Amino acid sequence: MNTRAMAITTLLLIGPAQGMDHSALVPVGELSHIHGVVLPRGSQDILLATHHGLYAVDAAGSARMISKAADDFMGFVGSPDGKLYASGHPQQGGNTGVIGAADQNSPWSSLASGANGPVDFHAMTVSPAEPNVLYGSYGGVQVSRDAGRTWTISGPGPDGLIDLAAAADEPGHLYAGTMKGLFESRDFGASWTVVAAEGQAVTSVEVASDGILRAFIAGDGLYALEGETMTELGVMTESVLLHMAFDSDHTELAVAVTQESEVLSTTDGGKSWSPLVP
Repeated sequence: MNTRAMAITTLLLIGPAQGMDHSALVPVGELSHIHGVVLPRGSQDILLATHHGLYAVDAAGSARMISKAADDFMGFVGSPDGKLYASGHPQQGGNTGVIGAADQNSPWSSLASGANGPVDFHAMTVSPAEPNVLYGSYGGVQVSRDAGRTWTISGPGPDGLIDLAAAADEPGHLYAGTMKGLFESRDFGASWTVVAAEGQAVTSVEVASDGILRAFIAGDGLYALEGETMTELGVMTESVLLHMAFDSDHTELAVAVTQESEVLSTTDGGKSWSPLVP
């Protein structure tokens, strides 16, 4: 078990550490309007993008702001090579466009306005097959082939798009969770076909480091898609998962954010979920 797995397991068993100086920290349960989650490689931290800045949650369950400003971080995503990307809104208003950072300890910089921007990507994903290929949703599905520096609109995207996840096999292979099912594109988002859960709301999609897509179906639970087969991983009917992140070295470990901004974790691949801090 890696260090993050050990830290989260400890949180689930005994809760946050006592007697620590949390003068500059806030309990993770006090964060609200969470728009994304990333588990950065080589770190025990859990990164949470919120309406009021980017936070790192430590092994004690305490969150510290790591962005310079309390900007609204939307479309927050991590790359297999460790880079971070986001969109959203600056404190002073308007749209951010696309910003990036080398890792959680590096400064953020503006990369591009995006097509017809500045954009406000609410959904973003990075191709595991080619980390220079990024996707975002704003006025259609947009694609960048140069690590976020230039963007083009590849197509309108499926109706009711909620989330995007790039597949692991090839950079043009893409999934979309929508209000009407799980959709798939093989041409960088230019055209789409429904592949599962037709007529159901698929609120979160994520491809873990094992190359398998996980999809959350509202009112049902978490599923894995391998080939054309959907396998139920865990039932969850009371909460709706909007964002998921899987540990890169231990895919049984994942963190998710619900529609109520509750942060949940699993150590059994999604069969059961618990609050990150009891």
